[in-house]
Amino acid sequence: MMIITCPWCGPRNETEFHYGGEAGVAYPADPGVLSDEEWGRFLFVRSNPKGVLHERWSHNAGCRRWFSVHRDTVTHEVGPAR
Repeated sequence: MMIITCPWCGPRNETEFHYGGEAGVAYPADPGVLSDEEWGRFLFVRSNPKGVLHERWSHNAGCRRWFSVHRDTVTHEVGPAR
């Protein structure tokens, strides 16, 4: 079980949260000009590092706010975004 610290509600069990994916992925400036392959790459291809990943989470069972954290993909240690 992971404990995630919501900046507004404090430490909570991971079951209260919804994973929002990798943080910092910029939306395409002009999505209409992307090929199907480029659009698919934007939607589905993300880095998958062994180590620290910058992620977005939503506290669905609490304040319902979105926030960023750094999570180690090996140990699942969660800390605030730096």
